[in-house]
Amino acid sequence: MSLPTSRLPEGYGDWLAALKSEIREARLRTALAVNSELIGLYWRIGREILERQERHGWGARVVDRLSTDLRAEFPGMQGFSRANLLYMRAFAEAWPEPGLVQRVVGRLPWGQNIELLTKLKDPADRLWYAEATLEHGWSRAVLATQIQTRLRERQGHAVTNFSRALPPGASDLAQQILKDPYQFDFLALPPEVRERELERALVGRVKDLLLEMGKGFAFIGSQHKLDIGGQDWFVDLLFYHRRLRCLVAVDLKIGAFQPEHAGKMNFYLTALDEREREPGDNPSIGLILCRERNRVVVEYTLRSVNSPIGVAEYRLLLPEALPAALAEALPTPEELLPGMDLPE
Repeated sequence: MSLPTSRLPEGYGDWLAALKSEIREARLRTALAVNSELIGLYWRIGREILERQERHGWGARVVDRLSTDLRAEFPGMQGFSRANLLYMRAFAEAWPEPGLVQRVVGRLPWGQNIELLTKLKDPADRLWYAEATLEHGWSRAVLATQIQTRLRERQGHAVTNFSRALPPGASDLAQQILKDPYQFDFLALPPEVRERELERALVGRVKDLLLEMGKGFAFIGSQHKLDIGGQDWFVDLLFYHRRLRCLVAVDLKIGAFQPEHAGKMNFYLTALDEREREPGDNPSIGLILCRERNRVVVEYTLRSVNSPIGVAEYRLLLPEALPAALAEALPTPEELLPGMDLPE
């Protein structure tokens, strides 16, 4: 019989909360350990298949027979289909170093590893997206989106004055957290959208917005009011970045970048630093998002601006199909999974 809440001993609530936390952490460690063991098993099976085919000339039919025998021996265990065995072979071929498997891809779920195998051919790209998936905890769907929108090519490419306006360590980190272009295809908006419509749509999909902004961004609000000189001024979107420990003001522009945009952002940042910056916070950073920008014009503009400002483009549609040269560089299903018709 359970005790009434009023008769529980002093400290019981804190003890219970601590136990719950410990149990959750143990369950997570167990799940991670099970996943790591499974991925390690898949890698070893893939390496065995690869070595026997290379050394002894075993053909693709051996994989068919192996699939049949393993499923018969372990009927309650999934993962031994012909398609998955061939994925294991491709996995071992893509990651030949056991240490790298243990440190990185062995800690990712199998679905994310298949995504890396089938969508990326360059080993450096695979490793970059694998490490990013591990750091950010991306699901398979999110990883697929980041690959499709070419995150690696966009990360850190905004035009900024950070190297001059921020200390060295902070400038490098700030540069890396900004992208160019930003991908807002999740809004499904027409190209002729107005600024306020774009802002409202982004706020309405704030979860997707934060995913696109990247790790560390916390959304504060839209149309953030600044009362200056008896007049009201409004920052389109205001964030706080936890690693940079600073406010990040975002100004949305539906047209091309103009030099006067930087002057207005400089005004916002000065006001935010003087009126809303908390003790211990670093100087606020500005990001101007435009439909298009001329890099030379932006660089000339930011030379005379003291506040840290970045300028980047945004896209409302997904990138067009891969250029022919890049598409040809990707592995075909036959190259990735030899002897296989279609994945299961």
